[in-house]
Parts: sequence; structure tokens; C-alpha cells
Amino acid sequence: MLVTPEDVRAYSVFAKVKKRADEQLINDILEATVEVENIVGHDFSDKELYDPLPHKVKLALCKLAQFYALYNSDESLTKGYKSERFENYSYTLADGETIRKPDLSILLRDYIVLPIPVENKPRFRMRPL
Repeated sequence: MLVTPEDVRAYSVFAKVKKRADEQLINDILEATVEVENIVGHDFSDKELYDPLPHKVKLALCKLAQFYALYNSDESLTKGYKSERFENYSYTLADGETIRKPDLSILLRDYIVLPIPVENKPRFRMRPL
């Protein structure tokens, strides 16, 4: 894992995230990791480049894991309630809207790897006569 449940708890200010069980936070982190890897086009397993993990990537993972922790722990968000309150935090949603994922493009832009273009190889087309 690139970040730990302790990293997400240390980052978050939400009590719901801080009280979330390790098993649940691990799943939230997994969701965040898969999404970040999809955005950048690679995983961060290359120890020569990513040991230690860059702070921007770690922050992006913590932000997204926090989002998933909040989203997965609050049934009202998935049902689309218009107004909800938990502890000292309240939110109001328009019809059919939900909280939005954080925009990670600025944090991750330096780590995006574009796919290698395929060389121009001859193509043969066949058609029936």
C-alpha cells in the first residue's frame, strides 16, 4: 500500500474518517490507489523513482481516500438526500447531486505517463471479390 490508514486519519479532519475501521480504510485506500494509477497511467512500484513516494502523490491519495471514506460511510450520500448533518458538519445537495471527488489533476500532472505510440506498421486490408 502506498499510504496507510494512519496516513489518512492524520490527514483528515472528519471524525467519521478518524473513527473508521482499518479494514474499511484499507478498502477506501485501494479505491483511491486504483483511480490514481488510472489517472497517471502507471503504478508507483518503481523504487528508483518513487522511494520515498512523492509528497504530491501521497497527498492526492489521502485526499481521494478521505473522499471514499466519507462517501462509503454515509448512506445518505448514496441515496441523494437534500440535506444531512453529522457532528459539526452539514451539507445540502441539489436534486440528484452528491459530493464531488477532489480534483487531483494539479497534484498528479508531473507523474502522468503518456502511452508510447505504436510505430507505423504496414496494414493489409482484405475484401471479398
